[in-house]
Amino acid sequence: MTTPRLMLLDTASLYFRAFFGVPDSMRAPDGTPVNAVRGLMDFISRLTDEYRPTHLACAWDNDWRPQWRVDLIPSYKAHRVVAERPGAAPDVEEVPDPLQVQVPVIREVLAALGIAVVGADEMEADDVIGTLATGAGMPVDVVTGDRDLFQLIDDAARVRVLYTARGVGRHERLTAHEVVEKYGVLPEQYADFATLRGDTSDGLPGVKGVGEKTAAALLLAHGDLTGIRAAAADSTSSIAPGVRAKLAAAAPYLDVAPRVVAVRRDLDLGDLDLTWPSGPADPSAFAALTEQWGLGSSAERILAAQSATAE
Repeated sequence: MTTPRLMLLDTASLYFRAFFGVPDSMRAPDGTPVNAVRGLMDFISRLTDEYRPTHLACAWDNDWRPQWRVDLIPSYKAHRVVAERPGAAPDVEEVPDPLQVQVPVIREVLAALGIAVVGADEMEADDVIGTLATGAGMPVDVVTGDRDLFQLIDDAARVRVLYTARGVGRHERLTAHEVVEKYGVLPEQYADFATLRGDTSDGLPGVKGVGEKTAAALLLAHGDLTGIRAAAADSTSSIAPGVRAKLAAAAPYLDVAPRVVAVRRDLDLGDLDLTWPSGPADPSAFAALTEQWGLGSSAERILAAQSATAE
């Protein structure tokens, strides 16, 4: 009997990686680039072949920069917003045009294959992943190049991250041990660690003058951000005066940042069937898409990966 296992894909992270990693000479018969489409299909094939999940979901950014997070920290992902220009919609993510045209194709292909795509209004894919990973009742592999999701790692619940920063083919399997080795903090401390350190990729300023080593040392000594701030307010604590002053100066940021950095785990996603399908949901539609977009060997590989489920 196959052991249930859930794989959660940070879809945008993967198709961006495919777009920049697969040659743009890979094109459909009409000349449209399909490197992100085919790259994502190949990633899914490779990962499912290696890990044999029984369940899989492509988490989707219904809102890549939710207003409720921006309201708390206006700089949140601000550097990724398209420069203002006449007629431009507000808060549109800077996406290369050759990738933008492929995103609808990706959605069509995933639908034809019967692969679950899960998003939530006003939420990022991270929040969907956090919700699906929490209480899944089976081992979970979170596939992402985003360090924010390290906070979900939970050895007891068998949740790990397949970290793709160096490429899908060279991904790292991260459990609590690896997080401690890399950063000196436990996964459950990672969100507070990121809050203190800041993250330029997300527009999080962090506490000025507090880097990774200081953040890790503070968490080691005081457990979490609440404990650190309590100790900083206590003149008899072991926190150095300089660090105490830096934390005090960052108080407005520290008041709101934890809500921005924390991945949501409580979304109402409704009833979902995340079963990894043993074949396309709509074979004729998938065949038509394969011909229209010239998906070739990528289509063959993902069909083979699906059919392996039934073996």
